[in-house]
Amino acid sequence: MARNYFLTTLSFFLFSLVSMAQDGKQQGETLGFYPNPVSNGKIYITSKTSLDKEILIFDVLGKKVLQTTISSKELNITSIPPGVYIIKITEGETTTTRKLIVR
Repeated sequence: MARNYFLTTLSFFLFSLVSMAQDGKQQGETLGFYPNPVSNGKIYITSKTSLDKEILIFDVLGKKVLQTTISSKELNITSIPPGVYIIKITEGETTTTRKLIVR
């Protein structure tokens, strides 16, 4: 019973995290990625600036599966097995959190 409550609470937290569109977003700035779902092992970060981007990817249980900083727009995620993840992208003062599907 306690385990089910924990998993329900954790699921609610993660999906609440995904539903937060953007933290610290300034007017006129956009930060995102494509494609989603991913089937070729690469995602491309879209941004209006060329600052370094910190990328965090979590599985649905909240375990960090990838943490990196990139200066280009391309991110290789071939090391991540198929599944549903939460991706958090931070560039300067702008942060976005989204659901990521890897096929």
